[in-house]
Amino acid sequence: MRAVRSLSLRARALSLLANREHSRGELLRKLSPHAESVEQLGALLDEFERAGYLSEQRFAESLVRRRSQRYGRRHIEQELGQHGVPDEVSAPLLRELAADERERAMALWVRRFGAPAQDLRERARQHRFLAQRGFDTETVVWVLRQAAAQRSD
Repeated sequence: MRAVRSLSLRARALSLLANREHSRGELLRKLSPHAESVEQLGALLDEFERAGYLSEQRFAESLVRRRSQRYGRRHIEQELGQHGVPDEVSAPLLRELAADERERAMALWVRRFGAPAQDLRERARQHRFLAQRGFDTETVVWVLRQAAAQRSD
């Protein structure tokens, strides 16, 4: 029978960070069952931040990059908030997203639908699709108008 080797707290944290960026809150949640105390875990995460292994800025940039092609600014803003990313880190990234929100929404609409709605029921379905992905009403209406204009051209 093989002995199961338990990983140290440091090894577990490094393993998680090797796979992808994590927020401090996310690492706290994932590592707390393996820590002897909250102080031990806090000290380890402080050390990782000083060494540059853990960065809220890198985590936020990574999340925005991964999500921006499929989701709108509102969805991404909510997800950053759930991870406990501070406003001073997330605000500039969200401003950048807002700048190209319409283009990203249109690209997503083209990938998903590609053709304008033929009736009100289909238009409502397309509207819900974009709204559920975090695009605001103004953006959704703009995309659907652009699509209808293309059809009439």
